[in-house]
Amino acid sequence: MTENMRNAVIGVITGDALGCPVQFESREEIARHPVTGMRGYGTFNLPEGSWTDDSSLTIAALESIRRLGKVDVNDIMNNFCGWLYEGKFTPFGYSYDIGRGTRLSIDRYSHDRNPYTCGGTGERDNGNGSLMRIIPVCVFAAESGMNEEEMIRTVDEAGGLTHNHPCAKTACGLYAFLVKALIEEDGSLNERLEKGMENGFAWYDSHPNDSLYRYGRLRNLDSFRSLPVTKISGSGYVVDSLEAAVWCLLNGNTFEETVLKAVNLGEDTDSVAAIAGGLAGLYYTADAIPREWYNALQSRNVFEPLLEK
Repeated sequence: MTENMRNAVIGVITGDALGCPVQFESREEIARHPVTGMRGYGTFNLPEGSWTDDSSLTIAALESIRRLGKVDVNDIMNNFCGWLYEGKFTPFGYSYDIGRGTRLSIDRYSHDRNPYTCGGTGERDNGNGSLMRIIPVCVFAAESGMNEEEMIRTVDEAGGLTHNHPCAKTACGLYAFLVKALIEEDGSLNERLEKGMENGFAWYDSHPNDSLYRYGRLRNLDSFRSLPVTKISGSGYVVDSLEAAVWCLLNGNTFEETVLKAVNLGEDTDSVAAIAGGLAGLYYTADAIPREWYNALQSRNVFEPLLEK
């Protein structure tokens, strides 16, 4: 597996594990005991370094891509079924922290085996459950030389497996442009993010949908970066999650600072930190992750073999 894929996936898992113990806690609750490192128990009563569905689904997609050398949505969904029903790709042999939309989509797929119709298409299907797991597909698309049309079609199909509404798919598409810029562009983190977002909006402006307006605050990252934290939400709504991840990246100077900002926003702490962590891992690299954090991650044998070159 490539170094970019390793950096991105470890970034996701680390962010997820940092946020796991305080998931669903409000910003005010967390502020009384801010997260400064790996912590045990809490929301799911799990040991320090435990990771959740964000990482499991990311690893499930990664395993399929590595084994087949391509993005095959049927195979990825079969892996998702293995996660939900058999506890595969999990740290403790069982699935937990399962999003409603994701569960329903996997259940639909298990009955009709159609990867193009199993994802939810309603307004309630705009949670962050596709965005939190999409980075292996984005990295593969960038590294395999896909053009923009091929990249978005691939990301749409993979994201739409569980969240098939245009709003959720647009979030994954913009994220893919950020991944592409982080891999291909030169310059500072902020410069690469600005380039990625500029290219993403250029694409969607020429391929408009009714949900694009929801991402308007991200058109000007210089202005967006200056927003106070009170204007940033850590909720599980996919627009909020993408905004929060980008805001943390723009206002952080290290991997550590970025993901801790994401966790301490409160609410959907594991997913927002996973989304931010994947991008931060790409830029800062996995070697920049505090060693004590990485060593604390549970069941590293589940994902480490998939990340070997």
